[in-house]
Amino acid sequence: MESNAVLLESKSSPINLLNEMHQLRLLGHLCDVTVSVEYQGVRAEFVAHKAVLAATSKFFKEVFLNEKGMDGPRTNVFLNEVQVADFASFLEFVYTAKVEVEEDRVQRMLEIAEKLKCLDLSETCFQLKKQMLESVLLELQNFSESQNSEEESSTQPSILLESKAAAVAETDQADCPLDPPDSPADRPSNRVSPEMPATKPKEKM
Repeated sequence: MESNAVLLESKSSPINLLNEMHQLRLLGHLCDVTVSVEYQGVRAEFVAHKAVLAATSKFFKEVFLNEKGMDGPRTNVFLNEVQVADFASFLEFVYTAKVEVEEDRVQRMLEIAEKLKCLDLSETCFQLKKQMLESVLLELQNFSESQNSEEESSTQPSILLESKAAAVAETDQADCPLDPPDSPADRPSNRVSPEMPATKPKEKM
C-alpha cells in the first residue's frame, strides 16, 4: 500500500544559498570567472561564479554558453562603459537580492540592468523609481494645498475688515444726517460759538 506524498520545503534555503555563495565570492573561493570593468580610465577586476551570473543575467548566460574554450582556470569577460561602483552594486544585488545605492544612482543601476539583461534588478529599479516619483508628486500636492490654505486665511481678515468698515460708515450716516434741520428748535441758537470772540457791551454814553 502506497503512502501519500508529502512536500518538504524550506523557506530559508534560498536565502542561505545566496548568503553562502556571497561569502564564497568575497573570499575568492570556487570562482571561475573574472570580470574586468573599465570606464573613463578607471579599471577594476571582479571574481565571481559563472553559475550565479548566468542564472541572473542573460548577457552573461549567452557569453558563457557560447564560449568555445577557456583561457585558463578562469574565464575573462571585459565590460566597457560600465562604472566600477555600478558593477560592484550589481554583483552585490545578484548575490544577495538587495543593495543600497544613492537616489541619483538608481537610473544608472537601471541602465546597467538593461545592459546586462538582469530582469530582477530592472524590475526593482523600476518599482523604486515609481515610488520616488509618487513621493515627489505627493510632496508637491501637499505644498500646493498648504499654499492655498495660507492664501485663503490671508484673504478672510481683509474681507472682514471691509465689511466692518462698511457697517461703520452706514451707522455714521444714520447718526449724522446731511440735511439741515428745519424746525426752529433744531436750529442753532444765538449762542456765541467758542471759536468767535465775545464782543464787549457798548459803553454807556
